[in-house]
Amino acid sequence: MRRTARLVPILTAIAGSTLLSTTIAHGATADTSNTAGTAGTGGGGVTLAPAVPQPVEKEAADTKKEQQTVQRYWTEAKMEAARPLAALVPEKDGARLAAGALAAQAAADPVSVPPTEPGGDTVTTTRGAAAARASTGAAWTRGGAIVKTAGRVFFTYQGRNASCSASAVTSENKSTVITAGHCVRMGGAFHGNWVFVPGYRNGDRPYGTWVATTLYTTPQWNNSEDVNHDVASAVVAPLNGRLLTDVVGGQGVSFNQARRRQMHSFGYPAAAPYDGSRLVYCAGRAFDDFLMSRDIGLNCNMTGGSSGGPWFLDFDESTGLGTLNSVNSFKYAFATGWMFGPYFGTEARAVYEAAQTTGTP
Repeated sequence: MRRTARLVPILTAIAGSTLLSTTIAHGATADTSNTAGTAGTGGGGVTLAPAVPQPVEKEAADTKKEQQTVQRYWTEAKMEAARPLAALVPEKDGARLAAGALAAQAAADPVSVPPTEPGGDTVTTTRGAAAARASTGAAWTRGGAIVKTAGRVFFTYQGRNASCSASAVTSENKSTVITAGHCVRMGGAFHGNWVFVPGYRNGDRPYGTWVATTLYTTPQWNNSEDVNHDVASAVVAPLNGRLLTDVVGGQGVSFNQARRRQMHSFGYPAAAPYDGSRLVYCAGRAFDDFLMSRDIGLNCNMTGGSSGGPWFLDFDESTGLGTLNSVNSFKYAFATGWMFGPYFGTEARAVYEAAQTTGTP
């Protein structure tokens, strides 16, 4: 059954780099009222913003029968045996973030959507509400909303079972998950048997297994696996008659934000020394990649399996709520203490908008 998505018009790979199979994220927004940018032309005219290429859509398990098949596929044994992707990023010409690129990013209006509690109530967050504890890869033990909204992703890739990370976010359809592009598509094809397991811990699935009905990624990732646009969203089917964020809540999302801010990153690293059994976090001030991408970086020792995990601005450690603004994407093989995630600009926003306005069967 095919559904239509209401798309809102909106304003390289790296040699020696490794993709992480789990988490990475930079925000989103639900503000769809301003679809054209204005610019002074000397005569008071209006200049339309250039159109952003539409996200690439792939139907997944969009019938009840298909969803039941995927549910049955993921036994506890298969989840525990799933391994993170371990693919080298294809070699490309490097592209440092020049001042012009920074200016272009800053020109787009910042947009932000607040987090929501289970049931849909909006939560107000305060910038810098709680002091961050620096971490480069410790287990998260403070509870809060993050232990419900973050989760593991499981899928089949080229005939084998693999894992990533992701986060439930505030959305119009209450069914949207944000993750990394390579966690939905890699090597020329979309992954199969795609599910999101929020709150995963030591094999337990306290909030159920949510089957994807539709997958979205940027055209840049789809066409050339460009790490600067390694972003994806998934729409998941209702479970036992309930929608995802009505059960676990949703983190806020934002786009076109200032760079080099304090951030928290979460994920389920599954490659040694981790085993994918629990939620891990990093926290510190983000920096610009000065090597071969336009991404942002964070001091972080998380490994494969954390790909797609959320990066937050204004994360409150006392409540576990924040504003998702990037995702775990890749590491340089020669600098394993750095994690990189894509800047969430207009392309990432288009992916979020496409997902959050897609209906569920």
